[in-house]
Amino acid sequence: MSFVDTLRQWDDGVTCADKQDYSEALRILVAIREPNSKICFNIGCLHLLNQNLDDAEKAFDCSIRKDEHLAVAFFQRGITFYKKMRYDESIGDFQRAFKALRGNNLIDYKALGLRYILYACEVLHNMALAEAQLGNWEKAEQNLRRALDYKTEAKLGVLEKAQQAVLKEKLFKLVEFPSKMMFKPNKNYVAELEKKDYLGKAKVVASFNPQDVFSGFAPLQPQVEDGPATPREPEVLRALEGVPHTVLFEFVPETCDELAVKPGNMVFVLQKGADNWAYVIFNGRTGLVPYNYLERQEISLASKHIKVRSIGARDIVPDNLYIVKVHFTFTFAVSIPRGASYDVLIREISKKVNLPTHNISLSLDSSGQSVIDANTDMETVWSQVRSGRITLWCNAKENEEEETHLVALHSYQSPNPEDLSFKEGDKITLLARSKINQDWLEGRCNGNTGIFPASFAREAPVNGQ
Repeated sequence: MSFVDTLRQWDDGVTCADKQDYSEALRILVAIREPNSKICFNIGCLHLLNQNLDDAEKAFDCSIRKDEHLAVAFFQRGITFYKKMRYDESIGDFQRAFKALRGNNLIDYKALGLRYILYACEVLHNMALAEAQLGNWEKAEQNLRRALDYKTEAKLGVLEKAQQAVLKEKLFKLVEFPSKMMFKPNKNYVAELEKKDYLGKAKVVASFNPQDVFSGFAPLQPQVEDGPATPREPEVLRALEGVPHTVLFEFVPETCDELAVKPGNMVFVLQKGADNWAYVIFNGRTGLVPYNYLERQEISLASKHIKVRSIGARDIVPDNLYIVKVHFTFTFAVSIPRGASYDVLIREISKKVNLPTHNISLSLDSSGQSVIDANTDMETVWSQVRSGRITLWCNAKENEEEETHLVALHSYQSPNPEDLSFKEGDKITLLARSKINQDWLEGRCNGNTGIFPASFAREAPVNGQ
């Protein structure tokens, strides 16, 4: 069977599963002659959904043989063994799943086509339950204590209930994988299976008649000597799709579905999914970017009072605004009215960096020598503008008297580039509340700056001990 045939059947099977036609989905997937590890995993999930435990075990065996690092396959086979009351083998598979996590709190399988996050604390939770089934209550308690080292706020309640049950030597509920979840084939490959019209239909680029859809050939339209009273919006702006957003943080793609962007880039969001990923267009290319890496730009392109300097999507600068690019611990851009005062400028930047205006300083160069403050002649600053844009540097002023110091209660390994990593007991300087989520803080530790969960640290005693 060719790769294209395998891909088509895989996509057909997943589509049937999405429609809850599980018997047809299973029939299609089982018919694939040389299934990969993900397809075998899907087959195992469908068998498990039908309570065909023997067939589910065989399918997960196949998945693991083809990819011995697929932690979620070990997790599912462990659940299968548990349901077959083969608790020793169940514990073995949960241990292999935990080992495949390699010390991480979680694995997000979205990049591989599965909308599921495998948490280390849930793997240890199920391991504890299997030990409890064997009457090994002490080992069950040990596994639950280990699970607390990998806990997340969302899973804390489940672990606490399990601990209470173990203390009373009672069983608790198994954490199960949602068997209706399926590994899906790469959507770019699937799109290639569809027939394409490379010529497309004719499209009007410019016409005197605003209602002209160019449905055929017609005589030349009569022209007028004087243009319209109000200038029409440039055709290129009418063709732009999506909502403009500025990129706040650098994003490095892990799959071909995702798009590389850097702070300060202007992207256009075409679609935002419920999973907080956005489908965007940037420099003629499209792909997925985390939506919390973006900030919406309120720029009305249709306003009658705004003229556009450039027709390039990335270089649109209204005539009544300046685009100020600011280098801080991250790079961002703000829109400032032309001829704005220092107070207006510093307030806008203060909002972005989430610091009081008196705690930040601005300069025209990276050395910090050309300082911009309340005494600066702003006409001199705005004279540096080129093509509607200017670049400034922003620094946080050191103020030891007002600094708040925290101590880390738990170790935190950052899963994202904007997060701050630290170890239990490290001292953290609090900078601000995160502008993305108020349950997160922004701080500095070991020379690095980033955000982290507020529950992972507490205020340090005054004596610093």
